[in-house]
Amino acid sequence: MSTPSSPAYSQTLGIIALIGSMASLCIGTSFAKSLFSEVGAQGTTTYRLVFSALLLCCIWRPWRFKLNRKDALSIILYGLSLASINFLFYMSLRTIPLGIAVAIEFIGPLSLAIFSSRKKIDFLWIAMVAAGLYMLIPQQDSIAALDPVGVTYAAIAGAGWALYIIFGQRTRNIHPGQASSLGITVSALVVLPFGIEHAGTALLNPSLMLFGLGVAIMSSAIPYSLEMISLRALPRKTMSVLLSLEPAMGAVAGVILLHEFLTFPQWLAIAFIVSASIGCAVTSRSPIRDEMEKNPT
Repeated sequence: MSTPSSPAYSQTLGIIALIGSMASLCIGTSFAKSLFSEVGAQGTTTYRLVFSALLLCCIWRPWRFKLNRKDALSIILYGLSLASINFLFYMSLRTIPLGIAVAIEFIGPLSLAIFSSRKKIDFLWIAMVAAGLYMLIPQQDSIAALDPVGVTYAAIAGAGWALYIIFGQRTRNIHPGQASSLGITVSALVVLPFGIEHAGTALLNPSLMLFGLGVAIMSSAIPYSLEMISLRALPRKTMSVLLSLEPAMGAVAGVILLHEFLTFPQWLAIAFIVSASIGCAVTSRSPIRDEMEKNPT
């Protein structure tokens, strides 16, 4: 029988924590989408990043650590990529379902992991991603055609996620609390003008602010905390495989919370992308794949 200190217990706790992290992220994003009618995607992104920055700064107090010019530049680049991911991802959610947006965005870091590996088996994952993308390409003669603008936003967010991984690796020598809190502060400052320009004084509505704080907690504070548990308890490969299920979880959350029902080809496309990510996780082990375990959205 497993005891609280046994490896089996730890791994079980890690799996539960990681699934909880992904579920919280998907639920938080679903709630965030319900704010679009009040403050738009721009205002919602502002709420999430500003409140997340405040929470992380209160927790980590990044001013306690020294910061040289080189590290400051790394954090700025890290924050800019984080801003692009969050802003463009939320912009995509205005017109395409959550599950599809997550799947398209996920292709960015997945492609980076595949091309950094350069194994023959990776051609199979590339083919599966290409098949998934083909099934998601908007068809003008289809009733269920996806909005090309929303697809473009999600695709660019995916590219931003790949840049986030690259710039994130440059912050390895910086205290993680300092890097994450200052990075998200930079991203909040970048997005704030867009939120103010679009939503104006509506951002100061107390009830909306409270809802925005809830989104920040569900989308950042809780997932971040739970991932810290899973990082300590799970092997990296196990964590990568589990994280590959996020597009599917996003699709399920979209159906349950937002009533975003997908067509069979769209479900199949998500299945191809998830399978490619799981395959990449099982057959690849690289620093870039490790960085995919840090989900910025």
